[in-house]
Amino acid sequence: MKDLFGKAILDYQTNNNPEDIITETSISEADEMSVAYLFRDFKEMPKLEQKALQLTKGKVLDVGCGAGSHALYLQNERKFEVTAIDISENAIEACKLRGLKNAEIVNVLDLDASEKFDTILLLMNGTGIFGKLNQISTYLQKLKILLNEGGQILIDSSDIIYMFDQDEDGAYEINANGYYGELTFSLEYKGEKEDEFDWLYLDYNTLQNAAHANGLECELILEGEHFDYLARLTN
Repeated sequence: MKDLFGKAILDYQTNNNPEDIITETSISEADEMSVAYLFRDFKEMPKLEQKALQLTKGKVLDVGCGAGSHALYLQNERKFEVTAIDISENAIEACKLRGLKNAEIVNVLDLDASEKFDTILLLMNGTGIFGKLNQISTYLQKLKILLNEGGQILIDSSDIIYMFDQDEDGAYEINANGYYGELTFSLEYKGEKEDEFDWLYLDYNTLQNAAHANGLECELILEGEHFDYLARLTN
């Protein structure tokens, strides 16, 4: 991976002529995203993210922290002990420059299971990192191991069924191969293209079924305006 997403974050943090990130998925056209959006403060965040941060308690793990905006709010405003992780070296460097005390370049699957947390956050389509439906259990089992007793996983996603056409009977025209939320994602930054990667959007019922199959309770906390939702998983 060229880590272009992280490069954009670091460029913005260091005023190195940041440009928009161009994203594209297997079911959508190219779209421009301002890097500045990743640096939003609490009042600029969507209601789902605000709710997740309000529900956060205890020792916190922020998975796929990106530019670190959620973790910084929890560290600075709510005075929590926060560990922020991302697989992007550039993003973690930016997080440290922004003042995050504990930011690490690590995949959550490689995290030491001896460390436990009261709240684990996976925000901005937190189910995305699962990649494919058949990987969900691998991730949920790992997250479960990392939870303290009485701990919680706060995760958001979207039901992207609305992006598919409907026939005259109202049925969605979905490819029969695989789950409709399994996408491939690609991005471009400053003329460079990243290799495609798998990215998973999960409807709430599928997440709930997966949680139950892995011995976790699943509760719908809040629904957004664009088929998105916030859920809480507990042991």
